[in-house]
Amino acid sequence: MRGMVDTTVPGLVFVLIYTIKRDIHVAALAALALTVLLAVARLARKETLKHAFSGVFGVAFGAVFAMMSGDAKNFYLPGMLYTLGLAIVYVVSAIFRFPLIGVLLGPMLKENLSWRTRNPGRMRAYTKATWAWGLILLAKSAILFPLYWWGDATQLGWVKVALGIPPFLLCVYLTWIFLAKAPPPIDVIAEMEAEEAAAERAEQERAVQDAVVDGVRAQTTDAVLERLSTDPDRAGRDGSTR
Repeated sequence: MRGMVDTTVPGLVFVLIYTIKRDIHVAALAALALTVLLAVARLARKETLKHAFSGVFGVAFGAVFAMMSGDAKNFYLPGMLYTLGLAIVYVVSAIFRFPLIGVLLGPMLKENLSWRTRNPGRMRAYTKATWAWGLILLAKSAILFPLYWWGDATQLGWVKVALGIPPFLLCVYLTWIFLAKAPPPIDVIAEMEAEEAAAERAEQERAVQDAVVDGVRAQTTDAVLERLSTDPDRAGRDGSTR
């Protein structure tokens, strides 16, 4: 959620300043500066570099593209292309029965990819959620790209800001609904740990058994040797008898 805010707010700053100043460079640099400040704030909270700078690169690319082309609409083009590409990935993964939502959430829920073969109910839920993300993002792209081609930068900017967080929240809500009705995840991590613990216990038991057997053998050998050493005539008789 904070990542969406970090990418939406710079776009809001850009369209606001551009609407007032009509200066691409000022608007782009202001948006970029705000993104850098948000990244620094994330670093100060000791968050990961990925989360801190993921928004910086996207905004920086859009700002450079807009300033070099002289078209303010190009500030939003990289993000629009990313959204469209992500929507296509969601749809394709759902079609080929490898839903992206399951791939992303599986490790977080400690089920990895067990839902594909061992939990058909969750497979269906992940597929529905992936379709929801794909179709909602495609709908978002269907609104933005006509504005990019035929609208002006101000219209595109305000609509893109308006379509920043609400579709994301709708996708999250639908995902929660689908998964809430699905069977619980299979904790394959716990299964693996249990198997490793069982294997370790079995190894320890085998080691104890081997130690007992070795001890019995050693005691038997010592007893035989002691008997032979204390009764040499018996050893001779045993030898002559044989």
